[in-house]
Amino acid sequence: MSQRNTGVTVQAVNAEACPVREVLDRVSGKWSVQILVAAAHGPIRFTELERGIEGISRRMLTLTLRNLERDGLVTRTVHPTVPPKVEYELTPVARELHETLRRLTDWAERNRVHIAESRAAYDAEHDTEQG
Repeated sequence: MSQRNTGVTVQAVNAEACPVREVLDRVSGKWSVQILVAAAHGPIRFTELERGIEGISRRMLTLTLRNLERDGLVTRTVHPTVPPKVEYELTPVARELHETLRRLTDWAERNRVHIAESRAAYDAEHDTEQG
């Protein structure tokens, strides 16, 4: 029997991977990661997030927070004060994700020099092939 015919169609693989890809796309987005990191130390207010995340627009912060809340990664608490005080906090699931992000960041820090050297060697080798 052929090793290539496993009886699994490309459509079946994509159907299975699609929900995982959707979750990974959401939690690995540029703004999502920065919000999760910023909120990791406890409740944080919208304005603190806005000031602490360079380059994010108010609209993008609002949309990303809404999506993270919808996904069960952030809780939004409105305190009945005048003006209302709104705080965001990571859920237990997001805290687990933050640990994973921290490990990934640690790995990147440990290996950044190796990766930079590998890129330089690759580029030097392939630049000579181009010329």
